[in-house]
Amino acid sequence: MRLPGNGRPVTILDGVSLDVAAGEVVAITGPSGSGKSTLLGLIAGLDTPSAGSIAVDGVEVTDLGETALARFRRRTLGFVFQSYHLIPTLTAAENVAVPLELAGVPEPLAAARARLAEVGLGERADHYPAQLSGGEQQRVAIARAVALTPPLLLADEPTGNLDSATGAQIIDLLLALNRERRSTLLLVTHDASLAARAGRAIALRDGRVVNGHRTD
Repeated sequence: MRLPGNGRPVTILDGVSLDVAAGEVVAITGPSGSGKSTLLGLIAGLDTPSAGSIAVDGVEVTDLGETALARFRRRTLGFVFQSYHLIPTLTAAENVAVPLELAGVPEPLAAARARLAEVGLGERADHYPAQLSGGEQQRVAIARAVALTPPLLLADEPTGNLDSATGAQIIDLLLALNRERRSTLLLVTHDASLAARAGRAIALRDGRVVNGHRTD
């Protein structure tokens, strides 16, 4: 993938080829600027590659228009960001209910409360983001990402703003959800100890894959 910069294109990812099996847990590692977040953005259809192709669950993402892309995201994937991205004027339950409402799920608020209970926040459903700790806000973000039970979950530095103990709890939660739902998890992290808990780790440097190995 190339982006314009100072009169010449800047290559973000170069010749990256990646196959991930259904149900697999894969950690994407590498220094800042290596292309980790860009890779997740391309898979989610948030960015458009300048060359190459991306297929997710049999769907060629790069061929989709905006309407089809929105439908694909809603049906296929959830995204957990480092900075939570919760709507500050909505309660935890209301934040989780947003994708449920958009998908036409009956009684979305009740379903959202059930999702929050699954991540250990049943008693915090009526609290606003500012009333929650960082770890609690990330649990809300995870509940929102998995609300529609997507087969693929993308997590971009989900523990980056958390202390080590809370971060470990969040990883425990993501891995538990992966096992329970048999979903696929792609996890971007700087933390080697967290990457070691994935089934496979792939290292990026300067936009290229420099290492890929199983950790189990």
